[in-house]
Amino acid sequence: MSDSNEVVTDPRLEKRTRRRFGVAENKRLLAEADALGYGENGAWLRRNGLYAGQLSNWRKELAEHGEAGLAARKSGRKPADTRDKEIERLRKANARLEKRAYVAEQLVDLQKKYCTCSRPTTASRSRGGCQDRCRLFYSFNVIF
Repeated sequence: MSDSNEVVTDPRLEKRTRRRFGVAENKRLLAEADALGYGENGAWLRRNGLYAGQLSNWRKELAEHGEAGLAARKSGRKPADTRDKEIERLRKANARLEKRAYVAEQLVDLQKKYCTCSRPTTASRSRGGCQDRCRLFYSFNVIF
């Protein structure tokens, strides 16, 4: 006994895939479409399951690249070149190291300024050497 509730699926509908056309088939379809009279295009496209945009894309590819343009290409994103990744990694590392070098140069300048300001002289005591140190620490905060 078989169950009457069992659903039998049509094998054609189980896996739908995009149709792919070879170079010869594309050229044949373009020749057929060009041979059609006025007003027959829509019915012919429906019969063959095509769209007008496909025909125009095929014509454009044929005009620009010849038969090689109609050949099937691998779909999807092109694989990234490993050299591009390496170049990007090196650029980031270079920018990071340049920033570290800039900060190091600023710190060395700051240390030089501090050494010159920290030595008490008779002129700095009368001018107020403390104000020079305050300006120095303000410039240190601006760097960071």
